[in-house]
Amino acid sequence: MVVPPSAAWKLVLAIVLGAAIILSASARAPKRAIPGSDLRRLVLSALGLYAVGGFASLTHHPALAGLVYAVGITVCALAAWLSRGSDSEDPPDDDEPVDEQPPPEPDGMPRFDWAVFEREFRSYAERERQTV
Repeated sequence: MVVPPSAAWKLVLAIVLGAAIILSASARAPKRAIPGSDLRRLVLSALGLYAVGGFASLTHHPALAGLVYAVGITVCALAAWLSRGSDSEDPPDDDEPVDEQPPPEPDGMPRFDWAVFEREFRSYAERERQTV
């Protein structure tokens, strides 16, 4: 099966862009996060590239439109990858759960009733199990 050159570059472009998107989602996240303002600039530049690609499509320049769309998609994939970075020095956001310890008892140590735990564990372990 021979693929005509007009369709071959589209196929290669689709494979490269798909690989860029998959790589941005599955590659190891960068060690340091970049500032949110830089991420916004990347996304806005990608949107600008999409607009230029749309204009090129409307003016019947498909090769230029495809190239500009491809660069826009690549910039978006880069922004997605860069957004996954984190700094250990940053305080946790309000959305992130904070690992809080229970309040201590007056003597400083949290109290745990081991007798109740063992009773409940034995009743759980000895319960009748239903086969699936």
